[in-house]
Amino acid sequence: MRMYDGSLETLHGHNWQIRVTVGRSELDNIGVVMDFHELQRRVNAIVDPMHNVNLNDLPAFQSINPSAESVALVVGRALQFDAGVRLISVEVWETADCKAVYRP
Repeated sequence: MRMYDGSLETLHGHNWQIRVTVGRSELDNIGVVMDFHELQRRVNAIVDPMHNVNLNDLPAFQSINPSAESVALVVGRALQFDAGVRLISVEVWETADCKAVYRP
């Protein structure tokens, strides 16, 4: 990651924790916002390619720093939902007390 002074952080890894929050103005015909298994499948399809790789090598991070903020942004922008469901937020934790939040 490029720092404010232009220097590069030493290559390191994270065990990210990601929380995606979705909503809708009215519950669907079975009384839910969306199927949580389907939400997990969609999130996994986006984040699985990020596991055990250098994020700088992925197309989504070619022009942005691979920060927690950028991971939240990339996940949030990549998620697609059926009509009526909207993304509320994507939270990405680097540690138990250090997180970034993307809200579209």
